[in-house]
Amino acid sequence: MTLEIASGDWATLGAACSAIRKTVFIEEQQVPQDEEWDGRDPRCLHVLLRVEGRPMGTARLLPDGHIGRVAILREGRGQGLGLRLMEAVMEKARQQGHDAVHLDAQTYAIPFYERLGFVAHGETFLDANIPHRHMSLTFQ
Repeated sequence: MTLEIASGDWATLGAACSAIRKTVFIEEQQVPQDEEWDGRDPRCLHVLLRVEGRPMGTARLLPDGHIGRVAILREGRGQGLGLRLMEAVMEKARQQGHDAVHLDAQTYAIPFYERLGFVAHGETFLDANIPHRHMSLTFQ
């Protein structure tokens, strides 16, 4: 399996990233479009994972070190692609000088992020009617 991970701005990667997010968040998870398209994308660094040249996963890094919009298409799940995607985003955060990263995890995904070293904190809250918890990881 040939993996490629690219990073760039919304103008460069937005079409591929938005197609993945539309499928995963809007169609599968029923997130309202106005909540998914929050206006922050132009200020973020976007990471796109391709398998055999096909866009399969995406995430974004906000200027404050917050990771969001982590998504892998259904056919790519369970193959370690989420791990590779997150490692790439975390490395980009380090390169930008962040000493920690933060995210809001859907509660079912907390064990995945814990395997990467993230720690959950705070109470469960709803975002787009989906239970989430805040998580953080401080770089060593």
